Amino acid sequence: MNNKIITLVLFTIFLGSSSFSQNFSLEATYGTITLNAGFTPDPMTFSVKSGGSIDASSLGGSCAGYIANAPDFQFTFSPGLLSLWVSVISSADTTLVINAPNGSWICDDDSGGDLDPSINFKDPASGVYDVWIGTYSSTSIYDATLYISELGQYGN
Repeated sequence: MNNKIITLVLFTIFLGSSSFSQNFSLEATYGTITLNAGFTPDPMTFSVKSGGSIDASSLGGSCAGYIANAPDFQFTFSPGLLSLWVSVISSADTTLVINAPNGSWICDDDSGGDLDPSINFKDPASGVYDVWIGTYSSTSIYDATLYISELGQYGN
């Protein structure tokens, strides 16, 4: 009887820890880059695919959509005096989830206009930014373009 209880507890812990959390220690699926203030070209653009099977709302706050376990993209940033903008453009309704250098989760849905997400870090921290691009269906994958800029938001 005790073995059944232990097995059930371990199974519950395994499901709770692996099914609903992002693992930013995994290698980013679509690339990694290091950027310093004043980078060129600005914006930097990267082709990615949006979507995944994990419900981003499990992260809390305004997080929405379905995202992958591993980050879609990762960048290390050394800021200057300007803001940092991270935006996504896609033909589908996408969401944006970022794990900031301080460990906080920042999410957006439609701030970029036309169902495109955009996040402005007005006083960006130095460090690693892990980025996920989500969709509203756990079974749909869409082409998207990730924009990183100090000059402004990119959207429709």
